[in-house]
Amino acid sequence: MRGFDWDDIQAFLAISRAGRLTVAAQQMGVDHSTLSRRVAALEAALGVKLFDRSSLGFVLTPEGERVLSDAESMESLALRMRHRLDDASIGLTGSVRIGTPEGFGTYFLAPRIAQLSSAHPNLEIELIANPRMFSLSKREADLAVSMTRPAQGRVYAHKLTDYALGVYASKEYLTKHRKIATRRDLLAHPWVGYVEDQMWSAELNYLPQISNTLVPTIRISNVISQAAAVSGGVGLGVLPCFIAHTEPNLVRLFRDEIALSRSYWLVTLAETRDVARVRLLADFIREECAGDWFLHD
Repeated sequence: MRGFDWDDIQAFLAISRAGRLTVAAQQMGVDHSTLSRRVAALEAALGVKLFDRSSLGFVLTPEGERVLSDAESMESLALRMRHRLDDASIGLTGSVRIGTPEGFGTYFLAPRIAQLSSAHPNLEIELIANPRMFSLSKREADLAVSMTRPAQGRVYAHKLTDYALGVYASKEYLTKHRKIATRRDLLAHPWVGYVEDQMWSAELNYLPQISNTLVPTIRISNVISQAAAVSGGVGLGVLPCFIAHTEPNLVRLFRDEIALSRSYWLVTLAETRDVARVRLLADFIREECAGDWFLHD
């Protein structure tokens, strides 16, 4: 086997994660023909075919799957070396990216970023608040907030907090529609829920905890839009209390009888968790989540 360039490994990793040559090239900031040549060079050096190419994109071959694990280990080692040098030479500068669920990122973390930014003006913070899981091994983020504890991977998970959820309706809806006096009355009203195939975590399946017969008539893919719909009077919905309390038009129903809870976990990658800027952001989030802020409405 002849030698290969580290750039070839990076090209391989980029394509395996993006699935498409053009997308990977854009992410790496190189021409797609350059990326193609690098992968071809790596295949020639290893003597194996790494991808099956089709109109749908690039799919790893069995040999490519085996190479992927070693390539990610090489990448992890390179990252550790680079971050250790960064910490020693430039301190708390550079970029750190956190991926969070949209509710946590929008209503909790975003308003607090100013505290961190003013204390560390040379630190670049990237917040991705989207309704999905983030893969740290694919370098989608440096750390992430998840609704479940990861079951596998080279990651560390720390429970941040539990948070409360309740059943809500708008004041206008309650004055214009059939009275809700008992839990049974809930079944006679329209409900807002998740688009089933967009429910990115099983923890979002709230309605069976209210009643096994509840089926949403309005399905929305993210909690922020759900809160807006319920506030607008479209029907009833289960919402995190820390989001609902920002909408003065919302009223919580059966506060004592229907009290749901979920958890947030902070996840960091094993090889970067001790990098100064990653550790700083992780510590900041843990400190801000302390107390009972998420349990109040």
